[in-house]
Amino acid sequence: MTEQECRQQQRDEWEVLESIYPDCISSDLDENWAFKLEVPIELADPRIVEVHNAETSRTLTLSNLPPLLLDVTLPASYPLETPPRVTSMQSADQWYMQPPRLLEDLTQMWEPGSQVLYSWIEYIRGGQFLTEGRENTPISLRHPAPDILADLLAAYNTDSSRQQFSQNSYACSICMTHHKGSKCIQLSCQHIFGRSCLRDYWCSLVTEGDIARVRCPDQACMKDGVEAREEEVALVLKPDEITRWKWLQEKQEMEKDPAVVICPMKYCQKLVPKPPMVNDDSGWVRLRVCSACSYSFCATCKHGWHGPISPCIASATNELVQQYLATTEGSMEREMLLRQYGRSYVEKLLKRWEEEQANNKLLESSTTACPGCSVRVEKSMGCNHMTCFKCKQHFCYRCGYKLQPSNPYLHFNTPGLACFQRLFDVGSVNDDDGWILDLQLEDDDQWEHR
Repeated sequence: MTEQECRQQQRDEWEVLESIYPDCISSDLDENWAFKLEVPIELADPRIVEVHNAETSRTLTLSNLPPLLLDVTLPASYPLETPPRVTSMQSADQWYMQPPRLLEDLTQMWEPGSQVLYSWIEYIRGGQFLTEGRENTPISLRHPAPDILADLLAAYNTDSSRQQFSQNSYACSICMTHHKGSKCIQLSCQHIFGRSCLRDYWCSLVTEGDIARVRCPDQACMKDGVEAREEEVALVLKPDEITRWKWLQEKQEMEKDPAVVICPMKYCQKLVPKPPMVNDDSGWVRLRVCSACSYSFCATCKHGWHGPISPCIASATNELVQQYLATTEGSMEREMLLRQYGRSYVEKLLKRWEEEQANNKLLESSTTACPGCSVRVEKSMGCNHMTCFKCKQHFCYRCGYKLQPSNPYLHFNTPGLACFQRLFDVGSVNDDDGWILDLQLEDDDQWEHR
């Protein structure tokens, strides 16, 4: 084979390389039949890379390494008698410190009469010179500054992965169409979706408050129940949607604590937790201070803070007692109430309520309410004609009816009435087996209209 025929084969091989690896050829073939290769290392699978020296070691998981820069010259007798000659070899960021070893491997790959440039590029690009056939062992890179090199390699790996991702097309399982990588997002679970499709899906969930489903829409991930990471949400949603998502997450987390209450201010409605380091037996356990509007209030009655000793308004405490009594002994609902308001406080309210019930029962059995002002009156002796000390209303102590101030004893002297001839009767009208006749009602109505 003549020199001219060898040069023609070299030119043909060069044109094939240009068509297959345009990104790996960084210069044209010059008059000296020399050119430059810039071959990035793209590992088939992520590999553990250990960057070390005698004192320090850093471990990373990488899929891409910076390119190797080769100056190659084609001898006139290549490929027939001599291999291509590598006149220079460097690595970006000086991460590869063993060029002679790689040069020896490349030289041994050539056989007389064979074109070897394609095999060289594939060998370097696949990182086979680093693994040396050991698929399950870490790649060892010795370097004088492991920490600096490790940061550079990690940054390059991230940029390369992002660039490769943006150049490919991927199927979106939401819209069932293909999108360019630059229009897609890959979640931490490695599933890929169209960015706009995922944004619409997550946005609807955040709007509805269903943040438990803000996760990878893939069926397997939905079944596992792993929620999306904050950085993933930040890449997909708009700022106001992210703010609402964070608020809903905080609300969901705080609602797990029964002691958390909602700020009663209508313009605020922020969740307020129980103050830390407070004894449940202390009245301070009811204090809540809203971090958003600084409103201090009582967790029981929801009114402004009235101190640890002053009692809440009766309606609020009665409602709490009724809620407690509506639950069964040992139930989860009762335990949640005790945890929310404090066991000691609820027990005090219950004891106070029982005492009030006993007092009310005693008052109803031994006193009569004035029909004018409702003040309870107890008779120790005398007749059943009573005059209220507060509003001066005349009434019957036995049945509670209003009496005519001008003739209060008519009520006791009218036949047919329940209190007829019972001016000094010590019993109440409820003790009778009879009933109040319509005559008394008619008599009262006539007296009211006088």
